[in-house]
Amino acid sequence: MAVTRSTCCACAAPAAASTRPASRVRRRAEKRVMGRLQGGWKRRTGLHSRRSRYARPPPCLKPRNRPMTTPAAEPRLTSLSHGGGCGCKIAPGVLSEILKGTAALPVPKELLVGIETSDDAAVYQLNDEQALIATTDFFMPIVDDPFDFGRIAATNAISDVYAMGGRPILALALVGMPINVLSTQTIGRVLEGGAAVCRAAGIPIAGGHTIDSVEAIYGLVALGLVHPQRVKRNADARPGDVLVLGKPLGVGVMSAALKKEQLGAEGYARMIDTTTRLNTPGPDLAALEGVHALTDVTGFGLAGHALELARGARCTVELDWPAVPLLPGVRELAERGFVTGASGRNWAGYGAEVELPANFAAEDRALLTDPQTSGGLLVSCAPGAVDAVLATFARHGFDAAAVVGRVTARGAQALRVV
Repeated sequence: MAVTRSTCCACAAPAAASTRPASRVRRRAEKRVMGRLQGGWKRRTGLHSRRSRYARPPPCLKPRNRPMTTPAAEPRLTSLSHGGGCGCKIAPGVLSEILKGTAALPVPKELLVGIETSDDAAVYQLNDEQALIATTDFFMPIVDDPFDFGRIAATNAISDVYAMGGRPILALALVGMPINVLSTQTIGRVLEGGAAVCRAAGIPIAGGHTIDSVEAIYGLVALGLVHPQRVKRNADARPGDVLVLGKPLGVGVMSAALKKEQLGAEGYARMIDTTTRLNTPGPDLAALEGVHALTDVTGFGLAGHALELARGARCTVELDWPAVPLLPGVRELAERGFVTGASGRNWAGYGAEVELPANFAAEDRALLTDPQTSGGLLVSCAPGAVDAVLATFARHGFDAAAVVGRVTARGAQALRVV
């Protein structure tokens, strides 16, 4: 901080007084310090580019907040939330009740995809060659490592753009943190994790919004572009289509084991690998002849998202449960009781529309409804396109992709597990 009178460090004699007013010197010094701090914060979090600047200082730089020090004992991130990842979504049945009372709004003809078909994002046509994809996703911590939490949340949010057949172009950060509980370093690491994923996706974080909240929350608004003729919706699945799933299931079960400190290092590594893998095959899949519909499997579980596809297309969907890929070790974890509360809420919300085989095990039902954070793409395609779909997944490194079911006759709008 600048002052009008100082002491010379060499001889301890008073230095000459400044001729400038004290207030002006102080303001200039403060401006230099804040500028340096903001610049470093932006570089670390990715909220800076030549074309965009954050509109206001981040909360950690305001004088009333704590200094950038890590407390001796900081709570686990997962201990600060009542649910984590996509498992903290409002249950589907409750959400339906909430939305019943919402007033219908005028729908412009340019809005190609809205809320009617329970798709992953909104799509708005800009011109004959481009349509804008807009989506948002955020949640509470599913892991304790702040950097991994940021990576998972960002990957999950961007996935909805890929699920519509588009390519992401930019993101905005959504940040809610308990400022008096978590250090600014921990919060900064969450944002750094999100920025790392956005860099991998080739997009900037062009801004965002922050609040001081009771529970830690992080996510993104993600925008993308797609050709209007390549938009993939739930309603476009057809009878006779084959279903292909891009990632194995079990993230919710693993997160439940992690919260109880029963997930080993190997299991944690598998969980991070699948939840931070961007669903980059989406645009290439959308370009394939014979691919009719795309969605991603997230908080409502495989059963819930397959059922959304069935409702949108007004068809019956069959899942071949033995063919569904699972993450290594998750069946054993489910047998030991490591399941999320969201799994039960999912079943309560849509179980009446699901037909299960006789003697379907409790752990299998838990995995069928297991909330997937940053889950895989579910593709509905013509039988003749299956080989090309699997080859596209493999080219992007998704070696666990598998055929898991089919779309049957129109009219029933139900899910059958065989």
